[in-house]
Amino acid sequence: MSTNTIGYVTSISGDSLSASVAPDVDLPTIGEMIRIQSETAIAFGLISDMEIPKPSHPPSPDDVKVMSIDLLGEKLINPGKGELPGFQRGVSRFPVLGAEVEPVQTEELAEIYARPDKPCFTVGALSQEQKLPAYIMTDALLGKHFAILGTTGSGKSCSLTVILKSILDSHPCGHIILIDPHNEYSAAFKDKAESLSPESLRLPYWLLNFEESVEIFCSKEPAARNIEAGILKDAILTAKLNWGDQGEDANTLTVDTPVPYKLSDLVHRIDEMMGQLGKPEQLAPFQRLKNRLENLRGDRRYAFMFGNVALRDNMSYILSQLMRIPNDGKPVSIFDLSGVPSEVVDVMVSLLCRTMFDLAVWGHRHDPIPILVVCEEAHRYVPYDKNSGFAPTRKALEQIAKEGRKYGVSLGLITQRPSELSETILSQCNTMFSLRMSNERDQMFVQRTLPQSSSSLLKSLPSLRNQEAIVVGEGVNFPTRIRFHELSANELPESNTASFANNWAEDRFDANHINYALKRWRTQSRES
Repeated sequence: MSTNTIGYVTSISGDSLSASVAPDVDLPTIGEMIRIQSETAIAFGLISDMEIPKPSHPPSPDDVKVMSIDLLGEKLINPGKGELPGFQRGVSRFPVLGAEVEPVQTEELAEIYARPDKPCFTVGALSQEQKLPAYIMTDALLGKHFAILGTTGSGKSCSLTVILKSILDSHPCGHIILIDPHNEYSAAFKDKAESLSPESLRLPYWLLNFEESVEIFCSKEPAARNIEAGILKDAILTAKLNWGDQGEDANTLTVDTPVPYKLSDLVHRIDEMMGQLGKPEQLAPFQRLKNRLENLRGDRRYAFMFGNVALRDNMSYILSQLMRIPNDGKPVSIFDLSGVPSEVVDVMVSLLCRTMFDLAVWGHRHDPIPILVVCEEAHRYVPYDKNSGFAPTRKALEQIAKEGRKYGVSLGLITQRPSELSETILSQCNTMFSLRMSNERDQMFVQRTLPQSSSSLLKSLPSLRNQEAIVVGEGVNFPTRIRFHELSANELPESNTASFANNWAEDRFDANHINYALKRWRTQSRES
């Protein structure tokens, strides 16, 4: 028996095995990595369960203890022709019954979690060995989408900040769009980001495709919507043909083509079609469209879309501003949606995501502009229930999730309720950062979407500390429990929870607080 032996293999089944714990040793912990050496290989695994099969009453230190181990990889001893000498995933040569189980040494951990030979960045350290950095492979992470999952207060915002800052430290010429529903991240990125809001950004109505236009202009009741949609399609196409000199482009113009058109031409065409009707009762859908249009033009919440007086084709400028082209030292566009009503938020997110995807599809196929779209509160836009949420937003994000990697568009999803997120979209995220989760339904949902080999680590989800995560998938060589870098005070996102203890210690609030909130509420202004 080796002085490091902590147990002996007692059964082997597929990619897992059981081992009895040796007497008089310090008990190992769940999630700890172990090694089992044979004549031809060293197998590595993670302890997934600990059990006393037949405890005495009361339990005694002499009771037999058993640990379950998930095998994850191996290192061959004296590899033959065509065999790799270093650590590799999967096990081709299994341990034998009775083999000694030992803890992994720091030197072996360093070899297993060594810096990959591909572009990568560090986000923290290994939880098992704080001296060893945790590497994430850039192209594997961004090329196949990623997700950050965890309950409220587990550190999702800080984790995302660490990941994005680490990416940009290694790759400063990035192009990142961050959809920020709570205005958290401007404080974290400061001069590295361009903060955009409905007040500072114009997304003109003519950028909407037909499906988005129907969602905005037409009634919600299905029968009325179908009639109005037919009228709207004719009116939009006519208005687009009337704008400017389309020349030969008129032959390829469709209702979805992103070219400007005048709202006056749209109304004029609706009036023309109304004039061709002989019965007054047939006018109702036309009048509903006109009324809806007038209401939208007068709604301050939609000023970002209908507020421009001058009509011009400035699409190139808008896209350059969104995508940070040129970068100018600000690789991040933060789309601040705080204080914006839900209906308007859905329209903006849909238009933004769909436009990014369409631009990539029609761009240089062999020389794409890689762009990362990060979606906070992702469950709001792509809920588990396919009949919920804003249909165009869901479609846009599903397109990016399923096809974005072909065109250089990557997706990052952040959510506190993974069980309320579309399973189809989450399954497209090939790297998962799972922070603490206490909800059993969320835990089960995450475990269904991840490989079986990660089960031992995922069992520790409820006990993770803040800023600690289980990372699995393409972005890491090996399923890993990591602790993220600590952010300095001036790098933290503004996501702190209000202190009830401090604020309720004295009666310090007065009517000025109410008047301040009321003024901003009535004017829909977020300016301090």
